[in-house]
Amino acid sequence: MDKFKGTGVAMVTPFTENFDIDFESLKKLTEHLCSNGVQYLVVMGTTGENPTITDFEQTRILETVQEVNEKRVPVVFGIGGNNTKAVVERMKTFNYEGVDAILSASPYYNKPNQAGIVNHYTQLADTSEAPIILYNVPGRTGSMMHVDTILKLAEHENIIAVKEASGNMDHCMKLIKDAPEDFLVISGDDNYTLPFISIGMSGVISVVGNAYPKEFSQMVRYALDSNFENARYLHYRLLPIMNAIFDDGNPGGIKCVLNELGICGTAMREPLCPILPTVAANLKSLVGKL
Repeated sequence: MDKFKGTGVAMVTPFTENFDIDFESLKKLTEHLCSNGVQYLVVMGTTGENPTITDFEQTRILETVQEVNEKRVPVVFGIGGNNTKAVVERMKTFNYEGVDAILSASPYYNKPNQAGIVNHYTQLADTSEAPIILYNVPGRTGSMMHVDTILKLAEHENIIAVKEASGNMDHCMKLIKDAPEDFLVISGDDNYTLPFISIGMSGVISVVGNAYPKEFSQMVRYALDSNFENARYLHYRLLPIMNAIFDDGNPGGIKCVLNELGICGTAMREPLCPILPTVAANLKSLVGKL
């Protein structure tokens, strides 16, 4: 699955001041990404505020991105939840045309054990017409997908990768060491992407890439080519803003940066609120230095 090596971007969803979908800004963002070197787009991940967007709106967002993209890069779409039956039913009726993979986070809040996680993903993989990318993000789900669990799921022919956002180096090393050769381990943390690639990860699904797709994807390409001198230069150039965009939650920080760059506004749907003025001021200062 070379199409998912390199930089994918977890796209934000622009809103108007009335909290409607801002389709013109979405088109601008899509073109910004497609024309600046990213390997693929991720639509309706957490950064895209999918919990507050209806299925109908999600379909229109996907169609808009596909229209602008014109098949220049692959598209990944996020479908998940903590009700296995409901997710399976949605997958049965979903239009997979133009969708290259499905990203699905491990079930949240009800915190299934490892057997429950395996059962959940197995049902999704058996149902989906597109390959599945697992998403291990314990900071949001409240549960950790163990290495053995991910490796067991990697045996399924329709599960091709995991987005790994545990931030646990030891866990990631064990996973990379024992993963099948054709199974991708993808970073879910911008600031760890360079060191994670150095130990064998295949790339990243990035947040900061919304704003700086050219620079960030070039850093990833350098790292994948073992050109760590140039990769380090770009890594440390971007590191302050990589960290700062998460100082008061996601996607508030990256939307502040995108607003400074003239790509979209800062509006987010409740319960998300505007970031703190001090955080916004720091981000604006960092944008001015890049």
